[in-house]
Formats: sequence, structure tokens, C-alpha cells
Amino acid sequence: MNKLISMGIESTAHTFSIGIITEDGEILANEKSVYAPKKGKGILPREAANHHIENAMGIVNGALNKAKLNINDINLISFSAGPGLPPCLHVGATLARYLSLKFNKALVGVNHCCAHIEIGKLTTGAKDPVIAYHSGGNSQIIAFAEGKYRIFGETSSIAIGNALDMLARELNLPAPGGPEIEKLAKNGKYIDLPYVVKGMDFSFDGILTEAIKKFKSGKSKEDICYSFQETCFSMLAEVTERALAHTDKKEVLLTGGVAANKRLQEMLKIMCEERGAKFFAVPQEYSGDCGAMIAWAGLLAYKSGQKTDIEKSPIKQKWRTDEVEIKWLQK
Repeated sequence: MNKLISMGIESTAHTFSIGIITEDGEILANEKSVYAPKKGKGILPREAANHHIENAMGIVNGALNKAKLNINDINLISFSAGPGLPPCLHVGATLARYLSLKFNKALVGVNHCCAHIEIGKLTTGAKDPVIAYHSGGNSQIIAFAEGKYRIFGETSSIAIGNALDMLARELNLPAPGGPEIEKLAKNGKYIDLPYVVKGMDFSFDGILTEAIKKFKSGKSKEDICYSFQETCFSMLAEVTERALAHTDKKEVLLTGGVAANKRLQEMLKIMCEERGAKFFAVPQEYSGDCGAMIAWAGLLAYKSGQKTDIEKSPIKQKWRTDEVEIKWLQK
């Protein structure tokens, strides 16, 4: 019997990506194009959506060529239904519906956050981890329990990726800001910034405000970057450790765009070693938004009996991780 093949469409924010993957987890293609906002600006949703429209079919064709397949070889079309920026989400959803109708393919709407988790598990071999999911739009500490990915802690303000990008713009660093901050931090020394953990939740907006204030008062970029990373990442490590102790799990998986940060990886790895847990970090190629993660999550959902009717395929701008029924992990 031929293997099922899923095409995934990712378009939640700045990235438009097409991934193609087989049911045994072989990633055949993961093509993308990234919208770059004007210097000093954040993502402008309409501009990003226009970028996606202009590049969509070229990326689809590029992915099919990379996989050495044609559209008739694809069994299902998976798309990121949310959470995300509505104009961007609409582009991916519309393309998914079109391909599903025109070529008579099954359709599966995927939760973007769950897709980050599943691609992390696939590429690292983690089985049942506490998940540290940190990206531009989301910062959550998650673990699977009773049929869903439960959120044990999360940001009460902006996500860590957004905070890093906002700080980078204030420091006049090129986009994307996270890697630039990571570079400068290597030559900085610590200056005091607020440490904000309340129970299992955390907040970055006050730290960001204070970091910008100290920069404007004359502190160096290097010191600001070092102190911001050390403070924020220590907070994330603390809450992750608390979730690990509470759940009694033996693994931690770092996933999402900020998972590429080596210092965050190092801090979580040290924490895991002290607790006798295994640490996993999603490979950098799959840490950011990508079609491969949508293709894989869609395939898992489809094989567990989940499909999306075209008539009932709206985008879900604020679709939370813990609202998704994870049938593929239920026994």
C-alpha cells in the first residue's frame, strides 16, 4: 500500500511555507518565503498577506519539485487554521480549500501551536515531554494530560519572541532581532532588570520597558542584550522546572522560533541535567514557522479520524493550544 502524503500550508504571520511529508515522518520538502517588514517596523498584516499571495503558487510548485511529486500524489491538504494574523491565515486557508476542491483531496485544519510541538517530537524523538514552546506570538509551558496539551504556564503579556524583536528595534538592530541580540549578549555583563514570575505565569513587557529605559540612559547594547536574555530565560527555566516537577515527566522539549537560541538551550539543558531529565531542542530548520510542521500535524489528525469540511473551515485567530482534542495520543 502506498504511504499517505500530506501537504502542509503555513501562513500564520511573516512566513509562507509549504511542507510535504509522508506518514512515516519523512520530510520530502519544506519550502518557504519570509515577509520582511520595513526597518524599524513590526509585521504589517496586510503587507504580509500580500507577500503570501504573491509567492504562494511559486512555493507550492517549488515544494512539489523538491519532493519530486505532482499534486495527484498528495493525499491530504493540511493548513494552519490559527492562531495567527487573520489576513495571513485567510491566504493559507483559501489556498487549502482551492486545492482540496480542485484536486479532490482531504482537508485538515491544524492548530499552529500543536504543530510546533509535533514537529519537535518527530525530529528529536521526544516521547512525552514537558514542552517549552516559545515563538514570536506564543510563550507557553505545556504537557499532555487527559486528551489535550495542557498549559501549565504562559506569558501574561507579550511572548518572548515578540519581546526580543521589540527590543532589537529599539536597539536599531537588523531583523530578525533574536539572533542579533544573541550575538551581542556574548560580550555583555549583567545589569539589574525586573524578574517577573507569578505562580506559573510570567511577563516580559515590564522587563522590556526597563531595558529600553536603561539603554536610553547610556547602558551598552551588549549589556542590555546579555541582561535581557539572562533574566527572561531564567524565568522560563524556572517555570519549566516547576512543570517538570509537577508532572513527574522525564523529558523537556524546546520548540518554536526562539528554540534556535543557544543560550536558552544551554540553560534548559543544565536544569534538566540537575533534575535527571532528558533535554531535546527542535532542529533550527524546523524551529520557526514552516509547512513541514503543518503537514505532519495534519497527517496525525487525519490518521486519528479528524477531517475538516470545507463548509466548516474558518480560521481561528485565537485558537488556544489547550482547546485542541489530541486524538492521536489517546489510547
